[in-house]
Amino acid sequence: PMPYKVLVIDDDPFIVEMYVLKFKDEHFTIDFAHTGEDGVKKAKSFDPDVILLDVVMPGIDGFQTLERLRKEGLQQKIIMLTNLGQKEDIDRGMKLGANDYVVKAHFTPSEVVAKVRAVLGIA
Repeated sequence: PMPYKVLVIDDDPFIVEMYVLKFKDEHFTIDFAHTGEDGVKKAKSFDPDVILLDVVMPGIDGFQTLERLRKEGLQQKIIMLTNLGQKEDIDRGMKLGANDYVVKAHFTPSEVVAKVRAVLGIA
């Protein structure tokens, strides 16, 4: 089977590097973008199965990026991966069309991989 593709959209190079290494170890194909604008472009060209999307970024934030991805008809699974853990932030992300919402401080990279597998329906 072809490896599943994951796109990480996050402005923090440390976070991006951590997830790139983790998903490569787990045999996913992975790409990344550091801004929402680039993330939207990458989502179209790379055509990932899952997008991990940060909220707090320069330029358009993760909520605006999510809105744009959905408005442009992209149906990929999207998991918000952010430090914003307030109920209203989570509700907003889910209302805009996220498939899951992960607060960075509460989850290890291994747990995030498990969440990606869950939204993809793979073991």
